[in-house]
Amino acid sequence: MAQAQPAPSSFPSTIPTDPTTHQTASTYISLTPHPLSASQLTTFVRSPSAGATVLFIGTTRDTFATLPVSSLSYTSYIPLAMSTLRSICSSLLSKHEIEKIAIVHRLGEVGIGEESIVIAVSAKHRQAAWRAGEEALEEAKRRAEIWKLEKFVGGEGVWRANRDGVMGVKVEPDEGKEGREGVENKGESGTLDVSEEG
Repeated sequence: MAQAQPAPSSFPSTIPTDPTTHQTASTYISLTPHPLSASQLTTFVRSPSAGATVLFIGTTRDTFATLPVSSLSYTSYIPLAMSTLRSICSSLLSKHEIEKIAIVHRLGEVGIGEESIVIAVSAKHRQAAWRAGEEALEEAKRRAEIWKLEKFVGGEGVWRANRDGVMGVKVEPDEGKEGREGVENKGESGTLDVSEEG
């Protein structure tokens, strides 16, 4: 495993108060500190040419493995994450011949049962909408420059990439405010990963 390096000093330590949004006729992308609205996204992707709309809502669950989770806190390198999400949407529009796509991710504290990501896709046929929706989620989790602090009941927390299944690095209570110790630069598309290999 490569030597762990601290995150760059340009890594944002605060959550913005306003959403960052990019919209075209066929895409809507936003990183926001505000609660998410699934109905807003299904309204955006609605099209007279679409015979199917797929909606995915990711919520904060109350456990990771056997550990009780109290909340998640998301942060992002917003300019790069927005560029990555635009690239994902552009690719899926042509690959699956979908009509419209919307991806919105929450930043900041997200409580148990609250939405952290909402993805809506419309297409002429349901198979294309299903495939594009699932791929949008997997690519956003794999590529977008979004990290989460998973906070456990009792006060401990771990920073990790926005992926499922791998425990990150323990964060001491005052570490989360000043730096992201133990963050490893993986080199791919600027993504930082805090997961431990092997």
